[in-house]
Amino acid sequence: MGLAGCCLAWQRHFRGQAFSWEDAGFARASSRVAAGLINPVTGQNFSPSWRLGEFLPEACEFYGRVAELLGRRIWHPLPVWRLVGEKEWAKVSGKLEAASPWIESVTEDALPGWRAVVVLRGGGRVATREFCEGTQRFFEAARRDLAEGEDEVMCEGAAGLIAGRLGKHRCAKGEILTVRAPAWSQERISIGGGGWLVPLGEGMFKAGSTYVWEPLDALPTVAGRERIEGILRLLGGDDQFEVIVHEAGIRPIVRKSQPVIGQLDDARVVFNGLGSKGSLYAPGVAARLNAWLEGGGSIDPELDLAGLR
Repeated sequence: MGLAGCCLAWQRHFRGQAFSWEDAGFARASSRVAAGLINPVTGQNFSPSWRLGEFLPEACEFYGRVAELLGRRIWHPLPVWRLVGEKEWAKVSGKLEAASPWIESVTEDALPGWRAVVVLRGGGRVATREFCEGTQRFFEAARRDLAEGEDEVMCEGAAGLIAGRLGKHRCAKGEILTVRAPAWSQERISIGGGGWLVPLGEGMFKAGSTYVWEPLDALPTVAGRERIEGILRLLGGDDQFEVIVHEAGIRPIVRKSQPVIGQLDDARVVFNGLGSKGSLYAPGVAARLNAWLEGGGSIDPELDLAGLR
């Protein structure tokens, strides 16, 4: 299972609700290779993530609760250093006030090659692979056949979107490198130059990522590796790193990179579209989906699949 299915399983478990699950094992699933990055203020427009103040506390509480049951740490809070170049400083500096609740500090001309460093609070890393694999082991005994009248929820990620389940999609292939660089700082996430560098502990990092719309396969490429190695030199500050793993996955994206939940014409339920921010949104969206499945009112209009039609 990926992030969506795992989070929905936990939300039902927390409430003592029965469920079963089946993992199709999609090779292109992004949850298996993702860095689990949570960045509170994102993009070229330097804007706080959608409904951040609502979903971030829910995610932190959720991952902490799961970690206790799995007996391993899942959520790793870290400050995010947004490294700003000279060309983008005019736009970013104009957005500082709007993003101020999430800004720890702003320092100009602090690092060679960068116009400013904006330190953001609320960021961190979710150990997505460990979370998904631990969840599967925890719920191994929950496998059973779907009973008559039970809801079938499809958490298919990119595979479902590529199959045309929700019509037009915006899925994008992304490549990621895992590297060893013992001299680099493990105390922060660095973002800039069109990429990111996320510490994993013990001198290890993940770095990425590329955006490619064709072909949508899980095959690493020479061009992708070269692109990410350039990001590594920018954010790490030198070329003293060793590439350990080169991976690729497909981000499940629809509309404005916001998740969707709801019911198809055939009565099956969909939870998809987590995109590159699944670690932030999956726990809270799963909770809202589960509440609706149990008769808890209507679906949040901003999440409702009906908005795609």
